[in-house]
Amino acid sequence: MNSNLGSRLLVTVFAAVLLASCSTTETGRTQLTLKSEKQLEYEAKQAYEMMRENLPLVKDQATIDYVACVANALIDVLEEPEKSMYWELALFDQPVVNASVMAGGKISVYAGLLGQAQNQHQVASVMGHEMAHAISKHTNERASRAAVSDVGIEIAALILGGPIYSYNDLNRRSGIYNAMKSVEDLGLNRPFTRKQESEADEIGLIYMAKAGFDPREGPALWENMAKLGGAPPEILSTHPSSGTRIQALRERVKTTLPISEKARAAGKRPRCG
Repeated sequence: MNSNLGSRLLVTVFAAVLLASCSTTETGRTQLTLKSEKQLEYEAKQAYEMMRENLPLVKDQATIDYVACVANALIDVLEEPEKSMYWELALFDQPVVNASVMAGGKISVYAGLLGQAQNQHQVASVMGHEMAHAISKHTNERASRAAVSDVGIEIAALILGGPIYSYNDLNRRSGIYNAMKSVEDLGLNRPFTRKQESEADEIGLIYMAKAGFDPREGPALWENMAKLGGAPPEILSTHPSSGTRIQALRERVKTTLPISEKARAAGKRPRCG
């Protein structure tokens, strides 16, 4: 087969696969989800069980009830099928300031977060953010985008590098691939991941507002986090910088505070502690 024709056919098939694998997030953003959600849930279940077996768990019942209360309040306002999904919560006795929600509703909260989150509303802002990641299929999207980026760079290296007749030709193609991979990492993956983080902030704030939590505590929490210091420059980070994030959250409070007030008027008033 003519090499140019082969390249064109490969690109055409590649584009068709991408088009068929597009979905839409709650914010209306088009995303690529190539991986099976069932496979992701299986992988998450395996990882979650391993974490529970190897990391110490918080044993204080009052603390467990507090975090579970926040989680249940958020789950109660989700749409189906997520609302009726079997959710699990593990509270790890670790100083890490973090939380996560894996595919299939596997919630992990680290004790270090409770030292930074000063009230139930701030805990809800983090948990809502992490739920938004899971429900918006960001894990699938990241894995899919990484796979597509690698294939796309391979195709580009194939076209730009030309045919391979010698060791020098192979080195030339390898050099093109490595150079494009470096540019892709800084110019494509990182800004895209920051877009996911901003989207999770937006959706998470809506979740907590619908549950009757105070969305004004979202930016307040990130102000607390900013005081920890040590954050990398935004251009090299998968998260927006603290200043960018706090400002964006403050803007979103203007639209989510009325949602919270309406929910509270309807009787949604979490009293988790």
